[in-house]
Amino acid sequence: MARVPDDRSLGDLFSELSRETGTLIRKELELATTEMTAKLRTASAHAGGALAHAGFLVLLAAVVIGLTQLGLTPWLAALLVGVVTLLIGYMMANRGLAALRRTSVAPTKTIETLKENAQWTTRQRA
Repeated sequence: MARVPDDRSLGDLFSELSRETGTLIRKELELATTEMTAKLRTASAHAGGALAHAGFLVLLAAVVIGLTQLGLTPWLAALLVGVVTLLIGYMMANRGLAALRRTSVAPTKTIETLKENAQWTTRQRA
């Protein structure tokens, strides 16, 4: 492929390089911000579970009181509720950890485009 002669001055070329580099950096930052915002939005949805957790503790206390009212001794009612809760919590934690292992928090698209930009720059110099 034959190269077309470029009659722009060196100053014009550096000016264009500066403009294009600034645009590239702005676009990369915009992509990283968008990607991280989406990931943080997902994480914040999970953080709402803290309030649900507090409500769940109150419900567990109500179950212990209810079992006590049905005739169980308080320590046995609390032990039963505690063991059942621990078993359920263990199963949920294992499922959550498995899901977390499948999720990446790194801005992968941004990293890919930065690598592509570096490759493109290397090819342009050659």
